[in-house]
Amino acid sequence: MPKMRAHEEWTVLPHGPLRQLTGNLWTVEGSLPDMPIKRVCSIVRLRGGKLVLHNAIALEERAMAEIEHLGDPAFLLVPNGWHRLDAKVFKDRYPAARVLCPGGALERVGEVIHVDGTYDAFPGDVDVRVQHLEGVERAEGFLEVRSEGRVSLVFNDLVFNQPHLPGLFGFVYRLIGSSGGPRVPLALRMRVVTEKKVLRSQLEELAGIPELERVVVMHGTSVEEAPGDFLRAVAATL
Repeated sequence: MPKMRAHEEWTVLPHGPLRQLTGNLWTVEGSLPDMPIKRVCSIVRLRGGKLVLHNAIALEERAMAEIEHLGDPAFLLVPNGWHRLDAKVFKDRYPAARVLCPGGALERVGEVIHVDGTYDAFPGDVDVRVQHLEGVERAEGFLEVRSEGRVSLVFNDLVFNQPHLPGLFGFVYRLIGSSGGPRVPLALRMRVVTEKKVLRSQLEELAGIPELERVVVMHGTSVEEAPGDFLRAVAATL
């Protein structure tokens, strides 16, 4: 994975609008420095009105005002050891927010920001669960968000749905097995996944959630049509 220095100041890169997916889930897609792929920030509102920000992205002030209108940012989830780009500046902006990350990412995330705990420390909510993925030495996790009887799952780098990209970057991404539809990227299968059968079983179990409505991915296209089939296709790449 490419190394990026975490921002020390509020640095706004091009991004899209805030999109509401369900009654308590919003996303915004933003750019990465010197890379053609996008990244996604997910905002979840808990029953009490507090907000969970998964992979927080520095946005223009108008968009930040929209987020702050939704509720009080109370949890900053840094989803792995690479997605640290805006972690520090968000903690500076919201000093009362608790910073959580997967247990296997504590060291790398701790290089740029004080971490208050792992995903296990998330207090839980009637509608929102934060869990580790299995078979990856707690390197990543996912969110399960319930709204009006339906379920959305929010993943990070281990669940990809990135179309092929043009140019040299696109060629390299295709070569390393990181583009071309649903998959666990080859680089992560080699570096992060330690128990393929265990992770495959968990993804297939999540695919079978009867109320599953969508899968939100960090890079590429989120899935609202047959999300269970999508997760089964991802699992099949292990």
